[in-house]
Amino acid sequence: MPRLLFYGAISLDGYLAGRHDELDWLHATYLGEAGATTYDTFIEAVDTLVMGRVTFEETMRSISLDDWIGERSIIVFSRNTDYVYDDERVTIVHTDPIAYLIALQSEDDAGDIWIVGGGQLLKPILEADLIDEWWIQIAPVLLGQGKPLFEVGDYAKRLEFVDSTQMGELIELHYRRK
Repeated sequence: MPRLLFYGAISLDGYLAGRHDELDWLHATYLGEAGATTYDTFIEAVDTLVMGRVTFEETMRSISLDDWIGERSIIVFSRNTDYVYDDERVTIVHTDPIAYLIALQSEDDAGDIWIVGGGQLLKPILEADLIDEWWIQIAPVLLGQGKPLFEVGDYAKRLEFVDSTQMGELIELHYRRK
């Protein structure tokens, strides 16, 4: 059974992106001499990426699909029923994300599923208690405003600490569901 995983970076004050979806603050974060992160190890277990339309569009502005996902598939949730994307690796879904993700998790031969981004898509996933593990990198920057990782919701929960890793200026916290 595939796991639902969150992997992402935030500012010290909890923002995924600046007010206009900018990520320059993250790209300017020093990762150490080797520039090493845990991403390469993390992504090896992932077959499918899941995100909302805005996150998908912002990501596609800065990186090509081939460079980012290779042969993996992406599921993009959008309330805009006219939204389409012409690539066989990208599935646009206009239905309830929770029912869709639960069905996806029931596929025994599927690899892990990466929840990319936060906010509007992450909130119902948290409320349904679907995330199995978390990798959150914290950058030493205060944005003051922007796109928060967590929206207000009904999902209070204690997690189990797995480990922490320093990557240059980033600190990564790894948790799993209890």
